[in-house]
Amino acid sequence: MKWLKRNGLTFFLILVMLTGAGIMAYPTFADWWNSFHQSRAVASYMQTVDTMDTEEYDRIIREAEAYNRKVAETGTLWNMSEEDHAEYERQLKIEGTDIMGYIDIDKVKIHLPIYHGTDEAVLQVAIGHLEDTSLPIGGPGSHCVLSGHRGLPSAKLFTDIDRLVEGDIFVLTVLNHVATYEVDQILTVLPNEMESLAITPGQDYCTLVTCTPYGVNTHRLLIRGHRIPNIEKPKQNMPLPAIPETDEYAWVPRWIRETPIFVLAPAGTVALIVLILFIRLLARIFRRK
Repeated sequence: MKWLKRNGLTFFLILVMLTGAGIMAYPTFADWWNSFHQSRAVASYMQTVDTMDTEEYDRIIREAEAYNRKVAETGTLWNMSEEDHAEYERQLKIEGTDIMGYIDIDKVKIHLPIYHGTDEAVLQVAIGHLEDTSLPIGGPGSHCVLSGHRGLPSAKLFTDIDRLVEGDIFVLTVLNHVATYEVDQILTVLPNEMESLAITPGQDYCTLVTCTPYGVNTHRLLIRGHRIPNIEKPKQNMPLPAIPETDEYAWVPRWIRETPIFVLAPAGTVALIVLILFIRLLARIFRRK
């Protein structure tokens, strides 16, 4: 207790300093952490697809195409029944993963998995596919809508897509099916203005949706692209590295990589504080000697 009284102010100042440093470093570290896990999720998805049975692969694609034809015929109602929702959740479902595909936007360094639905649990870490819109496999008479957050302290996600301009490219990959889109329309609308997300007969569209203005979020930014021929050979057709032996982050201990950030961050802060206090205690002891 005497030691604590003598060093209470020092302890408090160290705690304040580390807390401030942690707050400043958190967004960068958290984004790296999320990107690391999402990149591994995409790599695992690619490996799963690469080893799929041909019949199973063809069945999933046929069912997805039939689903998109149904959406084109019935239109987008924005009010799915429980039966419709259950049917939607079965689409593009691959055993061993919840991912339905992934999106690449090279201009803003986006490489993220796409999940069913736009629940907050999905949007906190990845990109969500808007229910009751066309599945992201493309095709005439389809309009896929993908949603992502901006400005999260824990992940960048769609934060930078406001940098996209007409003529920019983004790519969707579902199974081994690659669809490339060129931005042709950018709109800012109110949250209830959904008309521009409707299907246009004969067209193959995909719209990226996020909140705007940054940090205010009163409107929605809609970035639409139309389908164009693929520009280069799909990456997933190349031999895939093993996971995690050849992982880019293999140097990071496994227990650290698999620990949730909300546990790792405070634990690391406490450990650092203890280490600093221990070093100060040793220094004081040696000075007395």
